Amino acid sequence: MDHKDLEVWKESIKFVKRIYEITEKFPKNELYGLTSQLRKAAISVPSNIAEGCARNSDNELVQFLYISLGSLAELETQLIIAKELSYIDVINSEIEKLIFIRRMLIGLIKYLKEKKKD
Repeated sequence: MDHKDLEVWKESIKFVKRIYEITEKFPKNELYGLTSQLRKAAISVPSNIAEGCARNSDNELVQFLYISLGSLAELETQLIIAKELSYIDVINSEIEKLIFIRRMLIGLIKYLKEKKKD
């Protein structure tokens, strides 16, 4: 399975770009704090999808997809923190996009687990 063909990978790449745009406006003193954390968590999502696809089995891919889900949860928390700190005004569209990617990941995990049963 080529990760570049997966819609969830493509959407998560777009989301990384959005996170970079958002964090570009954060205070400079957050460069090694929340800015860095948000960017790392965002990058982790498509990176783990890609790494999982490069593995030898669907079981390994599923493990990496779960890591991507964990990174999305981390990212959601960090966006909420950024809003609480007034670094960003509104996070609704970002949270919606995050949920969309989460659903795609869960769908892929379910598909791979069902495929294994056959």
